[in-house]
Amino acid sequence: MEKVSIDDVEAVPNPMNVHEIRRPVSKALGTTDFAMNYFELDPGESFSGGLHTHHDQEEVFYVETGTATFDTADEEAAATVEAGEAIRFAPGEYQTGYNDEAADERVVAFAFGAPGARHDWDEIESLVFCRECGDEVGHGLELTDEGAFRLTCGDCGTSFTIG
Repeated sequence: MEKVSIDDVEAVPNPMNVHEIRRPVSKALGTTDFAMNYFELDPGESFSGGLHTHHDQEEVFYVETGTATFDTADEEAAATVEAGEAIRFAPGEYQTGYNDEAADERVVAFAFGAPGARHDWDEIESLVFCRECGDEVGHGLELTDEGAFRLTCGDCGTSFTIG
């Protein structure tokens, strides 16, 4: 059995500076088949760096306080999630969640993922604009040794680094 206090889990900064407080609870607990992260998002901050999917993992977000907004690749499927509500994204479903810039309060939320306690970077894909292709297409994502993200276009192979 493992037990931790959320406040005792060290906050890990995001390489893209999209939020200040993310506490990797599953890492502190030593889980192997389940991911759990605690977030505090000030207005304008997001859970991730943009529209992305995990091909190998479903994600569930539970909002404890505040209101989170989630956009998807299908613009009509955007959703707001209030305190006490949860939302699920299937593997392969593009999403990005954030606290709106005009919000009056911080969002406190948990992100859960399964299977797996850590990301398989080969199974994450971000939907971004490719300067070479001239369109928004899926880009493979990898973490560099320097802690930045390298995105590679799935259509033409053009790469660029963020962070």
